Amino acid sequence: MSTLASHEIWHKRLRKINNRVEEINIPEDIETEADQDEEWCEVVAENKTKRIRFHDYDQVFQIPGLYEKLFYDTLECCSPSYVVNLLESVADEWESDLKSFKVLDVGAGNGMVGDELRHHGVRKVVGIDIIKEAKQATLRDRPGVYNDYCISDLTALSKNDENNLREHKLNCMTTVAALGYGDIPPLAFLQALDLISTPAWLAFNIKEDFLHGRDQSGFSRLIRQLIQEDHILPLCYRRYRHRLSIAGDPLYYVAMIAKKTRPVTSEFFEEYR
Repeated sequence: MSTLASHEIWHKRLRKINNRVEEINIPEDIETEADQDEEWCEVVAENKTKRIRFHDYDQVFQIPGLYEKLFYDTLECCSPSYVVNLLESVADEWESDLKSFKVLDVGAGNGMVGDELRHHGVRKVVGIDIIKEAKQATLRDRPGVYNDYCISDLTALSKNDENNLREHKLNCMTTVAALGYGDIPPLAFLQALDLISTPAWLAFNIKEDFLHGRDQSGFSRLIRQLIQEDHILPLCYRRYRHRLSIAGDPLYYVAMIAKKTRPVTSEFFEEYR
């Protein structure tokens, strides 16, 4: 599916959200070189104006409709639809049905990926996020999408949360638009990978810069090492336009579909602690 088609799907669904955003003002003098975690805007909601940095998700999620209107309407993000469509396409080639998938949605946010998975027939979706406002926004805007939603830090997961997540017997992991900027560090990705069964499916995306040798986040080394040591088997690698920057420039991400082929060893974990 093209990025344009993916965006159109989301544009139709956004109308269902209780949108309280009256206006979004992008600064005219914004630096074109500003990185994604430096972007900000002014939001008018319920007759109040507030300056919000895009990556301050706790503040973004508190305003109904802001996340959707900003990222998916204004900046034309298509990643939830794009990644899940790609997962379905590759699964079909492997004669796997998404109805049999039990998905751990990592960095679940306000439920957009979970909603997309449900539209594709997935019957069990479990979300996890570190921000309590994300769960609150999901319950407010997309009730019933997740079978369970855990608020926890994957790098310091309690035994109770770990046992609860393992009891779901999850066989797929998704993480969309959450890697590379510190929201989900490599260790958290590894912990999530350990929570799903072996074998299992993976569907994730990451800004293409974080897969290059100059990457400082650790994901370039992590993904290469997971592949080289046969922990995951890459099945599909697709570059696409994730969204526009606030300067109107395209931001390219890479979507990857893979299979977990063997458990993550304790020695592997120690390298990223």
